[in-house]
Amino acid sequence: MPVTSSTSSIKRWPSAEVVLSSLKEWCAAEVAHRDGLLGFGYFGSYARGDAGFASDLDLLAIVKADRRPAMERSLDWPTENLPVPAELLVYTIDEWERLQTEGGRFVRTLNAEARWLVSST
Repeated sequence: MPVTSSTSSIKRWPSAEVVLSSLKEWCAAEVAHRDGLLGFGYFGSYARGDAGFASDLDLLAIVKADRRPAMERSLDWPTENLPVPAELLVYTIDEWERLQTEGGRFVRTLNAEARWLVSST
């Protein structure tokens, strides 16, 4: 999150290097207790290298299975522990494979931009 210096009202956003380093540490901790995690990565401005002030972190997880609705799957991932706001999409492997087959602009973007920290798919 942006921080304010004790002597200034100017907001500073963490650098991309700090964000990505924190993400890698966070990911390692998550992987340690997530059975069924097949893939985890990031995409968007941090993956493209053009993140700036107020950029959020776009995350992607692929899991073996999850019976919950897609909108609920990210709720038990502590993304609030990351240094910037994050949005996490969690797909089952079946959903991911179906997306790859169907294609479309979003899938092309994910395939072009995604930087995988965990990959066994």
